[in-house]
Amino acid sequence: MASAALSMAAASLSSSPSPRLLDEAPSGSCRANSRLTLHPPASCSALLKARAAGGGRWLTKVGGFHATKRCGSWRQYSHIVDQPKVACLLEKHNHITCFRGRRPHWPYAKEKLSRRTLLEGVRLSNKSSFPLGKLSARPKPVKSSGVQCGAVGPDEPHVASTSWAEDAVLEKQGLGYWEPQMSSAELEGFLNSQLPCHPKLYRGQLKNGLRYLILPNKVPANRFEAHMEVHVGSIDEEEDEQGIAHMIEHVAFLGSKKREKLLGTGARSNAYTDFHHTVFHIHSPTSTKDSEGDLLPFVLDALNEIAFHPKFLSSRVEKERRAILSELQMMNTIEYRVDCQLLQHLHSENKLSKRFPIGLEEQIKKWDVEKIRSFHERWYFPANATLYIVGDIDSVSKTIYQIEAVFGRTTAENESPAPPAPSAFGAMASFLVPKLPGGLVGSLSNERPSPSLDQAKHERRARHVTRPPVEHNWSLPGSCQSVQPPQIFQHELLQNFSINIFCKIPVNKVRTYGDLRNVLMKRIFLSALHFRINTRYKSSNPPFTSIELDHSDSGREGCTVTTLTVTAEPRNWRSAVKVAVQEVRRLKVFGVTKGELARYMDALLKDSEQLAAMIDNVPSVDNLDFIMESDALGHTVMDQRQGHESLVSVAETVTLEEVNAVGATVLEYISDFGSYTAPPPAAIVACVPKSVHVDGVGEMEFRIDPAEITEAINAGLKEPIEAEPELDVPKELISSAQLEELLMLQKPSFSHLSPKLSSPILFDAETGITQLQLSNGIPVNYKITQNEAKGGVMRLIVGGGRANETPDSRGSVIVGVRTLSEGGRVGNFSREQVELFCVNHLINCSLESTEEFICMEFRFTLRDGGMRAAFQLLHMVLEHNVWLEDAFDRARQLYLSYYRAIPKSLERATAHKLMMAMLDGDERFVEPTPQSLQKLTLPLVRDAVMDQFVGDNMEVSIVGDFTKDEVESCILDYLGTVRPKKSIVETDGSNKIFFRTSPSDLQSQQVFLKDTDERACAYLAGPAPNRWGLTNDGRDLFQSMDNLYVSNVITSADEQNLEEALNLPNKDGEKSLTCKIQHHPLFFGITMGLLAEIINSRLFTTVRDSLGLTYDVSFEVSLFDRLNLGWYVVSVTSTPGKVYKAVDACKNVLRGLNSNKITQRELDRAKRTLLMKHEAETKSNAYWLGLLAHLQASSVPRKDISCIRDLPWLYEAATIEDVYVAYNQLKIDEDSLYSCIGIAGMPPGEDSVPLEVDESEIHHPGVAPSGRGLSTMTRPTT
Repeated sequence: MASAALSMAAASLSSSPSPRLLDEAPSGSCRANSRLTLHPPASCSALLKARAAGGGRWLTKVGGFHATKRCGSWRQYSHIVDQPKVACLLEKHNHITCFRGRRPHWPYAKEKLSRRTLLEGVRLSNKSSFPLGKLSARPKPVKSSGVQCGAVGPDEPHVASTSWAEDAVLEKQGLGYWEPQMSSAELEGFLNSQLPCHPKLYRGQLKNGLRYLILPNKVPANRFEAHMEVHVGSIDEEEDEQGIAHMIEHVAFLGSKKREKLLGTGARSNAYTDFHHTVFHIHSPTSTKDSEGDLLPFVLDALNEIAFHPKFLSSRVEKERRAILSELQMMNTIEYRVDCQLLQHLHSENKLSKRFPIGLEEQIKKWDVEKIRSFHERWYFPANATLYIVGDIDSVSKTIYQIEAVFGRTTAENESPAPPAPSAFGAMASFLVPKLPGGLVGSLSNERPSPSLDQAKHERRARHVTRPPVEHNWSLPGSCQSVQPPQIFQHELLQNFSINIFCKIPVNKVRTYGDLRNVLMKRIFLSALHFRINTRYKSSNPPFTSIELDHSDSGREGCTVTTLTVTAEPRNWRSAVKVAVQEVRRLKVFGVTKGELARYMDALLKDSEQLAAMIDNVPSVDNLDFIMESDALGHTVMDQRQGHESLVSVAETVTLEEVNAVGATVLEYISDFGSYTAPPPAAIVACVPKSVHVDGVGEMEFRIDPAEITEAINAGLKEPIEAEPELDVPKELISSAQLEELLMLQKPSFSHLSPKLSSPILFDAETGITQLQLSNGIPVNYKITQNEAKGGVMRLIVGGGRANETPDSRGSVIVGVRTLSEGGRVGNFSREQVELFCVNHLINCSLESTEEFICMEFRFTLRDGGMRAAFQLLHMVLEHNVWLEDAFDRARQLYLSYYRAIPKSLERATAHKLMMAMLDGDERFVEPTPQSLQKLTLPLVRDAVMDQFVGDNMEVSIVGDFTKDEVESCILDYLGTVRPKKSIVETDGSNKIFFRTSPSDLQSQQVFLKDTDERACAYLAGPAPNRWGLTNDGRDLFQSMDNLYVSNVITSADEQNLEEALNLPNKDGEKSLTCKIQHHPLFFGITMGLLAEIINSRLFTTVRDSLGLTYDVSFEVSLFDRLNLGWYVVSVTSTPGKVYKAVDACKNVLRGLNSNKITQRELDRAKRTLLMKHEAETKSNAYWLGLLAHLQASSVPRKDISCIRDLPWLYEAATIEDVYVAYNQLKIDEDSLYSCIGIAGMPPGEDSVPLEVDESEIHHPGVAPSGRGLSTMTRPTT
């Protein structure tokens, strides 16, 4: 959100790397630089579906033509009829939060460009669901000490206003803006004036010191978020307590009986710990049909027990001790270790470098219950906590009453006086103390407790006051600090060279119009740098893999950090560093051009305007995340409309000279490196491999020393530079004259979908979906919604994907799609022109390939012809695509690096081996091998892709806030004028996919990875049907059920009688309903989804909670649409000593559903979870785009409008017997189930152990790590 995000100040200003690498780094690389940055939109679909990280988000560039790769070997479906989410074990995203399923709350989350999420934050994702019990006693009301509306973010993070009147009144504040005719003095006064505060945000404080914030928010309807943030984390631990805050989080959360009583209500809960905060959160419906009254009091009561009244039972402590030790090993990936290195050097002067939330293994093993309880008593009390409630709240006053009734009952010994106005030192708290997800309460105040308090209260308050602050050594001009030599981290699991050059300064709180103006100018400045690096080197073979310049506030680290990150193949590292420094220096010396200023200012304002229009569609969790992060940084909290109006008012005052002057201050620590007047870098950290492959020689030691790195930086400063030329940006890709010519030539029209229909346009009133087909054979679906004001999404799906690759052309489709994206050209327009065309029209575009399809997705605004611009781009890609040899070389090199990276990652190597065994060595479901890649040519990959782009093999779906006339005009003009093409039909059957014949000696395998630290993981998988009941062995499961359920009524060939049988109203009604459900085309999609929920719950309860064999275990079903197969996957992490038992336990759970039958309670819980998810996601355009997918696809004939219309009913009507029908189609017997166990470590008595991968295939470097987010917080607990 350009506007509101700017109000958050600084979340992230960055120049980003070439987008071709953003979504495709192998898991053996670390790309999780966890700060809020301005990345290009690598993939719209990934943005909309993948788990994102971070608090507020920042957008620099909206636009671009980028490719993403999905590895469908392991997938998780966002909805049963949706396109699959990427949950790829071969490229598994590693993030660290306390409980599994909770998306990470990065200190500076690395963010791809998503226009709608700049203010909104990120959606929570967790898997724990809990039902409702009943409270016997009615809570007693307690008077609040004050309520305040629209308060400015406090000096101390996440604390309410520093002054709390006894009878404070709910107030709302107006807005005032600068007018262009003002004098310079008046302008200065305007810029110094305060930004408006959020008019609906209410702050209050109980007498016992608990702060609370309330924000009414209607999206999603009938749901709310309740987050209890206790201001204690790993930074508060003593030397012998490292990890104890995280331990308490686990024990308190999972030991809560009141939390368990929420089971079955549709509530989801989780928790996480960071440097300064422990957060317990519950996402809940406001009520359920089985409960009496509001659920909020029950949710608050659960949070009260978790935070302030936990039961430290020895049994629970031991369970969580085992879980945390497993978590510690699980998260200790090379990405995590790189993050630790970056944080240790960046913050070497303070405890941030020594207090990672996960803790130390030797200490975790020792603590007894009393030690844990002692830490809890020291820090967990109401005055040291903040409660956030955001959601569909009818009455703020009623909510305040409920808060008082629950938390006001806290015992007197826990009460602390309200804090006074902070001292000057206290005002520094928000940038002196870092935070992961949470905030700091009054910890640095110099206040002394009241003498009237008893000694226990006095001691508790004193401990709170004297918490150690986190002090930083700032990188300030003229600080006379010498440049410290670069630090080098070398490890055998690293593939590439990467370097991070850090600059660290205090956070500049955004509270005035002048503050907002400075952020805007920095964003414009760094947007230019991103675009220049992304485009200047895109059409050549650059020496770098990626270059990023990131400028971000971190509430979790208490500072603003600028980071130049360069990644490259080891042999090119010197040239890569030189280029990065040269480009930074060029921008600093010459600045942005007038054209760049106008272009990026216009894009930011358009984006801000659209987001302001979406003010009533922002999800509660996103608003909550934004508020928490803004408070942590001390920024003024504005709503989206206020943010846009404020941005417009300051935009009118910006000049080119000021943009260049302000932007130059961000870059001078690089551009003037080594100068006496320049800010010295806070740290320079290089992460490099221990060896590299040299063609014709083999593996050789990689040597590098700090002096060489310094020399490379200085060499970049000496490279010649010249000013940036202005670029000619096209206003349109197809002129009016060209369009008229196309219309005359092609004469587009709509064809009848069926001879029975009187109209060529089929509209379904219940779903609001329109289906039509163009005369050139292209089917189109669209839905008009107001979910996202003046915004829309469009997806082109082409049947085939990697499944169409022949044995002689393995990798051709995936490399071809990448080649098309790498080139980025259409017609006579260069890549730069296409990129800027997208920037000007706020278009995000992604291109990707899966096993079944090629997909192209657009996100656009309807302002200023944005939808027509998106359709023009789609037309040009279909009709005037350009294939370049150098783009092909880069794409092939990229996939070579991906393949070489597999042996460096335990998870990827294990999953790769399993997939190759289960699918009989079929390369189409894994990375193409070097041998296959070597066979590819540009004509071959071009034909492999474009032969799939034929009329009846394509389908276009559009969802957005447009009119019928607007969308149909675009459809006719730009899709109707695409030339019709005939399908190329294959007849040799060489592309069929087979599971390996069972039994096989490859069904149980192992992978060993040489590593300095021990870790273990395992995957179990086996065959399943596809979404539509078709199996790999040629069976149609619906025909089998015909024989089973309706043989006494009709024969399967009697279609008329079948229809009657399926709709029998009364006679034998139960059998009729069962028959109707089980003959619905979506039956297996629905029941497999319910089954997955049930199995996941049992795996957690048994393998994780009862047996203590793992921290993280999950079950997923991958159901294909076009291919006649699917599979299930169980993923489990453990320790080398427990992983074999964990695998056996997972098998027992899988096979135990026959002996330990599914209960109605389990099924009801799964239904409620999936129904509520469906209901919430129908507010998203992207979700509807997934629902529309394949509605008219000839390759998915069983999908029709009933699959969308009947979805809620199918969930409601499904029975335990239906779920068992699905379960019986999973092949879980010993002859069908495949497993692979991966272990990393160093065997006793051996210096090295070779990895079980052909050494001849492990010589090409992959993508090196960058980032420092994985170490800053723990994983979700559940």
